[in-house]
Amino acid sequence: MTFGGLSTPNAHAAALVLTIRLERLFLQVSSLAISRSLDRGGFRVWVAMESLIGLVNRIQRACTALGDHGDAEESGVGLPTLWEALPSVVVVGGQSSGKSSVLESIVGRDFLPRGSGIVTRRPLVLQLHKVDEGKVEHAEFLHLPRRRFTDFSLVRKEIVDETERLTGKTKQISTHPIHLSIYSPNVVNLTLIDLPGLTKVAVEGQPDNIVQDIETMVRSYVDKPNCIILAISPANQDIATSDAMKLAKEVDPTGERTFGVLTKLDLMDKGTNALDVLEGRSYRLQHPWVGVVNRSQADINKNVDMIVARIKEREYFATSPDYSHLASRMGSEYLAKLLSKHLESVIRSRIPSITSLINKTIDELEAEMNHLGRPVAVDAGAQLYTILEMCRAFDRVFKEHLDGGRPGGDRIYGVFDNQLPAALKKLPFDRYLSLQNVKKVVSEADGYQPHLIAPEQGYRRLIEGGLGYFRGPAEASVDAVHYVLKELVRQSIGETQELRRFPTLQTELAAAAYEALERFREDGRKTALRLVDMEASYLTVEFFRQLPQEVERGNNPAGSNPTGKKPDDRNPVGPTIDRYGEGHFRRIGSNVSSYISMVSDTLRNTIPKAVVYCQVREAKRSLLNHFYTQVGKKEGKQLADLLDENPALMERRMQCAKRLELYKSARDEIDSVSWNR
Repeated sequence: MTFGGLSTPNAHAAALVLTIRLERLFLQVSSLAISRSLDRGGFRVWVAMESLIGLVNRIQRACTALGDHGDAEESGVGLPTLWEALPSVVVVGGQSSGKSSVLESIVGRDFLPRGSGIVTRRPLVLQLHKVDEGKVEHAEFLHLPRRRFTDFSLVRKEIVDETERLTGKTKQISTHPIHLSIYSPNVVNLTLIDLPGLTKVAVEGQPDNIVQDIETMVRSYVDKPNCIILAISPANQDIATSDAMKLAKEVDPTGERTFGVLTKLDLMDKGTNALDVLEGRSYRLQHPWVGVVNRSQADINKNVDMIVARIKEREYFATSPDYSHLASRMGSEYLAKLLSKHLESVIRSRIPSITSLINKTIDELEAEMNHLGRPVAVDAGAQLYTILEMCRAFDRVFKEHLDGGRPGGDRIYGVFDNQLPAALKKLPFDRYLSLQNVKKVVSEADGYQPHLIAPEQGYRRLIEGGLGYFRGPAEASVDAVHYVLKELVRQSIGETQELRRFPTLQTELAAAAYEALERFREDGRKTALRLVDMEASYLTVEFFRQLPQEVERGNNPAGSNPTGKKPDDRNPVGPTIDRYGEGHFRRIGSNVSSYISMVSDTLRNTIPKAVVYCQVREAKRSLLNHFYTQVGKKEGKQLADLLDENPALMERRMQCAKRLELYKSARDEIDSVSWNR
């Protein structure tokens, strides 16, 4: 036999090449025809479909790159994930259901790992991109962005290697997806997610919980309302026992989201067929069932070209006495186009809700970023500026507490209005000015020679000793205000939002503020005690001049006028007393008590002035002055150490920043596609 002058072997080869070329030409013409047939009012819906599916592809790639693959807990923030909002086609089937062969038929390439047991151990996000005829068919992995694979056997190897990178060479599974894009003129624009095959028992080398783990993973995808379920079932098994259909019915009881696919039609027993299923009589779905005929194991072993396999599949349905009337709705090519068109329709309907979710989440993430604060600059000047700004923010909060904008400053007034008067009242003047003590002090002050008229030394000694008791309340007032100021510093640091990110700076700032408050306390203590000492160092003479003068028994009054002139009215003659009697000492004690009471009233007003001047006023004016000087001397590394953030906040901000980047990117992608022209 000859073909175009060629011998038989060469003729067969030439015929095969011609057949493949005709098949590719047929695909081009079919696509062009579909494209033209869908033209509406100058807007090419086919192009729109490519744009919409491409849009979701790009957003999904961004999701995967930034760690969002539908796991809200792993995303690090408590917001819905963008991945969950994106429509996707998820391939579900039991082990050995022909799931991998269906995917390879849709792609037109032999690229998936094969073997017994669990072969797919990580989700595979498979994005198909249709390119013009003549362009190089190639594959790209998201985790290898700079590498193109034109040898699809290397694609298979990379899937295995990348799976084992996370799971090791065990039969464990992982929820982290592998992202693979294939660019080919022999595909339609479509995204499929391949998941591990459902199984009923764990085999040797698998953990006991593998069955439940796989089902949990699969359910995490198919439970989502935006998921289109591609349920793969072998035709040579009872559909009632299909793992895929059982799960699909549980999560999608109305069948709105489920596409049923029957594989291995060519392996059914002679005299039997799957028409009851394919025509929807035994198991009805809202979408038509699709039957496919994959390559046989012999074809796989011989590396039969996938395009040739498609031709064989088409011929099988066209010539089958059972399925010829369904031939136009059977096969992997029809399945791919059906899914692509439906996916585009779902995406179109979901775009408004996706846009709403994106805008809402962007607002929430930006508010969260503002709450957490922006990343710290690496420049030393910018770092110094940041530190000073945060110190000023703290200072504002602290002053608000003192001035009444925030609670706390009123406690200082409470010290002056309640604690100080109460402390003054509790001083033991009754005991100190008892008759016995007055006698003792006055006698000791007279020494060996008793006083002649008024016991001035006794008076002075009694007054000085009594005024010494005021030192305690004075110091207590200083300390009480100091502790209020310290508490307000602690409170203000906690309330300064900008400081929460930087525990080291908080510690340094608190230490500097406490150190300054200690200096102010010492100044306040010295000033308050000086007020007490001033009262003791110079007595108010006018007070004693206004006291009634005592007249010693048997003598002229101490203030009498022996010349017969009018007595001085300011010094009335007091009663006649015995200067050695009890009445005399009671009179001294009473006079001293009156004087001390007068001084007490004075100190009650002046001690608060001293405390406010030395402590409160200085805290408002110069609490961080020394700290500013020290910070200004620090070098870059020391400044960076002060801005050493709380690791939990850094992680939180990083997660928020990643998600914000993702959502803004998604918004830009949607804006770039005129899906509603």
